[in-house]
Amino acid sequence: MRHFLVTLVLVFLVSLATAMQINAKPRTLQQVVDAYFDDYFKANPSQATSVGFHQYDGQLEDFSIPAHQRNRRQLLAYLKEFQAINPRPLSQNDRDDREIMIASIQSSLLEESQVQMWRKNPDGYSSGVTGSIFTLIKRNFAPAPERLRSVIEREKQIPRALLQAREVLRNSPKIYTDIAIEQLPGNIDFFQTTVPEAFKEVQDAGLITEFKRSNDGAIAALKDYLTWLQKDLLPRSNGTFAIGAEHYRLKLWYDEMVDVPLPRLLKIGYAQLRKDQRAFIETARRIDPNKSPEEVLKEVEMDHPSAGTLLSSAQQQLDGLRQFLIDRKIITVPGGAQAKVVETPPFARATTFASMDTPGPYEANATEAYYNITLPDPSWPKEKQEEYLQGYNYPLLSNVSVHEVWPGHYTQFLWVKNNPELSKVRKLTGAGSNAEGWAHYSEEMVLDEGLYNNDPKYRLAQLVDALLRDCRYIVGIKMHTQGMTMARAREFFVKEGRQQAVVGEMETKRGTGDPTYLMYTLGKLEILKLRADYKRKMGSSFSLQDFHDRFIKAGSPAVKIVRRELMGRDGPLL
Repeated sequence: MRHFLVTLVLVFLVSLATAMQINAKPRTLQQVVDAYFDDYFKANPSQATSVGFHQYDGQLEDFSIPAHQRNRRQLLAYLKEFQAINPRPLSQNDRDDREIMIASIQSSLLEESQVQMWRKNPDGYSSGVTGSIFTLIKRNFAPAPERLRSVIEREKQIPRALLQAREVLRNSPKIYTDIAIEQLPGNIDFFQTTVPEAFKEVQDAGLITEFKRSNDGAIAALKDYLTWLQKDLLPRSNGTFAIGAEHYRLKLWYDEMVDVPLPRLLKIGYAQLRKDQRAFIETARRIDPNKSPEEVLKEVEMDHPSAGTLLSSAQQQLDGLRQFLIDRKIITVPGGAQAKVVETPPFARATTFASMDTPGPYEANATEAYYNITLPDPSWPKEKQEEYLQGYNYPLLSNVSVHEVWPGHYTQFLWVKNNPELSKVRKLTGAGSNAEGWAHYSEEMVLDEGLYNNDPKYRLAQLVDALLRDCRYIVGIKMHTQGMTMARAREFFVKEGRQQAVVGEMETKRGTGDPTYLMYTLGKLEILKLRADYKRKMGSSFSLQDFHDRFIKAGSPAVKIVRRELMGRDGPLL
């Protein structure tokens, strides 16, 4: 009798649970979005710190195989839930947000299960743990002692994280291991000098003692990792960096919502390269018709700041650029502090020429924005340092400042930060072809609108950068889908893109691990086409400022999404 009652109770409970499951209301789009990002940031605490969520500041990522397996299961569950939401009753923006989330999760699954950079790239771990600490010290979002406690907790986990890296890395490409080895002295120096310097004013003796122990442990773990890379991983780093045509196609679709066949994409890229090459020659002739384009460019390159004045020169350009946008009604300039020009952190120098580091969209206390510029390595021979600085001649430096700050990345960030109507999806996701496309588009657009009174030297510099992005476009496709070697890629940047050899080397390295860095030129072309189509739609009421405001107000989703919201329908992107 007792056994029968127990069985009856179990049957009743199972039936009740099933009935509750059937009758339970599916979660709304916003509920699923909130749950997804809650789980995402629990698993990615360093990124949580970066965007301004500080409840995970004392945690570090789990890089183990079981963690990847859990992540994959979770992604599949969320993908199924987002796909199950009926888009018909949703508003246009919510329908688009649902589409963005589905694509974003598909991109993560592609990386997790197929591309698997986490199994190939050793620098992702050493620079990753370094960057995780950097997020805690670069902005004063909390009192120094509080942030130091978080640093200590994260540093304690670095030895575990780097041991996990050794377990998951399989057959890395030699170039990836080389880059990790090249970067590691900068990683180690960061812990030896930058981190202690950041907390030199903390007076708590016990806290300082605990920090010294955790910091020494992190340094020792990084040194051990470097030795392991040199003696163990490097000799067996025989893998290929190329992700292949099918993965490339899928990555382009999931990341950028672009489904143009690769042969047509390559044809578009070559057409843009040839167009910019012709414009470069014509502009050089305007500067001096009696000299070759190479001689003209060399003269422009010789006028550059020294290593010691490079940062201050860039800072001086920013105020003038901002005022130009206001005076010419290029775009509504949002409020916000001026970006501060600083040297690129040591752990990011090998593959980064310049970058914009903005506070996270949910950062409430620290609003500092850093415009990073990579200085020449002082250990280089003088000739190599000079060659590098020529790439920072004054006109080209201005072009970089337009791209990174006004009206490029920093302007776009301020619009996102200051827009209370923007959804969490738009604040926390973005497409490179929008963000980088916008910044690259801005370089050409501000000169078209009269910046520097049509001085051809600035147009020449803008075209040099355009050629660089055109070469990225072609090299990325060809290295990852057609077997282009690194040597051929370096040569392509120098000969076709008129880049310095040291820049060609840096860009080729980047391209091995950044397959779709075609997004700069690709995004610019998408924006130019959208602007032309929007101008036809608006007719005599078209305003450049209105177009820019409406474009940038949408956040930075794939341009396909912005096109739909501006034009009221989908249409050809290119």
